[in-house]
Amino acid sequence: MIETAPYDSAEFLDSDEAIAEYLAAAIEEGDPALFRQALGVVARARGMTQIAREAGLSRESLYRALSPEGNPSLDTAMRVMKALNVRLTAVPIEVEPALPG
Repeated sequence: MIETAPYDSAEFLDSDEAIAEYLAAAIEEGDPALFRQALGVVARARGMTQIAREAGLSRESLYRALSPEGNPSLDTAMRVMKALNVRLTAVPIEVEPALPG
C-alpha cells in the first residue's frame, strides 16, 4: 500500500509572484467559491493572524469570511489582498470574432 501525505497548496506559496499567480488562476475560473478558498489558502500560507492584523480585521472574522460557508465582501477581499501585497485588476476579455455568415 502506498502512503501519501495530504497536499497543501499553501506550502508552495512562498513569494508574492506565486501568490499573485495562484489567485489570478482562481479568479480566471470565474467561481467565487474557488476564489474565496484560494484567498484562504494564501492567507493561511502567510499567517492568518498577521494578515488579519494588516487587513484591519479580527482573526475570527477573517476565518469566518474565508470559511467554506463565508461570503467575504469585496471590501474584505480587497483588504486581504492588499495585506498579501497583491491587487485585483481588470482586463478585457478576448472575444472570438464572429464568423461571416
